[in-house]
Amino acid sequence: MPRGPRGAGREACPPGPSQRTRPVVEGGGDPRRRVRPWIRSRRRQAVKRFSPVLLLAGTVVVFHLNSFRGVFQYDDYNVIVDYAGVHTWEAFLAGLPRGIRPLLKFTYTLNWTSGLGLFGFHFVNVTLHAANAVMLFFLASRIGGTSVSRFAALLPALLFAVHPVQTEVVTYISGRSVSLMAFFYLGSLLSYLQGRERGRRILLYAVSPILFLLAVASKEVALTLPFALILCEAARRERDGWKEALRAQTAHWVILFSLAVLFLAHIGYGRLLEACFGIRGSAANLLTQVHGIGYLLSRLVMPHALNIDPDLPVFSGWAPVLLPEALLLAALLAAGIFGLWKRSLAGFGILWFFLHLVPTNSFLPRLDVANERQLYLASWGLFMALAAGADLLREKRGAWRVTAVAAALVIALGVLTVSRNTAYRSEVALWEDTVGKSPGKARAWNNLGYAYDQAGRFKEAEAAYLRALRIDPGYSPARGNLKSLQSRSDPAR
Repeated sequence: MPRGPRGAGREACPPGPSQRTRPVVEGGGDPRRRVRPWIRSRRRQAVKRFSPVLLLAGTVVVFHLNSFRGVFQYDDYNVIVDYAGVHTWEAFLAGLPRGIRPLLKFTYTLNWTSGLGLFGFHFVNVTLHAANAVMLFFLASRIGGTSVSRFAALLPALLFAVHPVQTEVVTYISGRSVSLMAFFYLGSLLSYLQGRERGRRILLYAVSPILFLLAVASKEVALTLPFALILCEAARRERDGWKEALRAQTAHWVILFSLAVLFLAHIGYGRLLEACFGIRGSAANLLTQVHGIGYLLSRLVMPHALNIDPDLPVFSGWAPVLLPEALLLAALLAAGIFGLWKRSLAGFGILWFFLHLVPTNSFLPRLDVANERQLYLASWGLFMALAAGADLLREKRGAWRVTAVAAALVIALGVLTVSRNTAYRSEVALWEDTVGKSPGKARAWNNLGYAYDQAGRFKEAEAAYLRALRIDPGYSPARGNLKSLQSRSDPAR
């Protein structure tokens, strides 16, 4: 059959009554299966928006899954197992007027009365950690604005999610005070930034301040939040005038000063402050914390050497051994100030690190010089600084190389987290690990002895108690435990 002028055959003939054709649509294909461009665009936006959320949540679950095998440890007995105030709702309500951290106790009571046992406690801890990692990703994106890359916002959140130093908050059940505080703290920060960007007064003057109150009701260190707001404003790439910013923070500062007065008047918080200042003087504590912060920094780069009860010295005066650490901290602080002046995310991150150590590692004395859980929010700041540097390398050395190294680092830290979680599978395992790292600390040996005692390993318990008393002959818990053990083995004593 001869073809038409354009070389078309029968396909070009108009269809007869028995023929059916489909209308031609832009892009080709069956119009019934064709996805409209705006739908496809929304799908792409949804994937782009939620893929980091799924990645972070999945990463937390994968590397913290074996934390569900953990048992009650150490302070868990003081604040949960042996504390009747969280065993019933009646006891919880009765203790509210004079107690501290009411929201934290609320979650403990909820877990205890749920009947889910240890699973329920671990589920809440892991969920909080995953939510905090996601919020930190969004916080980095908000602070950096349009100029921050997805890599620079996501990498710090991933490092936060998998670093083994976080196990003292995630796997150690009573570490929840930190993650619960962080959950509301970050929610308050994000609500504030969202309100500033979109001009929503309800976020600025209602949602963010309420979340601030809930954070303080979980742990007192949340009182740093108004200062974190100023830090975020200083670091924002697309910031407005300071006058408008401070006006938006009015409610937060009113809450801060009101809570400061309340804490001084409240019997529970008053006793806590009195006990803190009875430990050592503020000047001596500040010197001691030079080494304490140095120790915490070392845990970030030496995550294989974590210790739930580190044996750190107390300094009553200046010592030459403090000089290298003091110079390092001074240089780091100066770099943070200079970086913030340049509106650098690295500078913001360094100052975030120091800000979140002020309540626990500065003038206010504590019985323990430093604990790894104090790094929970603080560590993200240094991860931000690291990611900012890595982002610059991506531009110079090639994105895929730096991304591959970052991925390998995340996986390696995740593997170490899985390994560290195994130390929490029993009290004996945790305290055997601890005395190996703090062999000169009487409390660690006493706690190991008690763990042996509870496990029915009485000879090993006695040896551990005696070791504690050789280190510190006046350590009364070990003496009392040893006497109890000996009276049970020999009732005639």
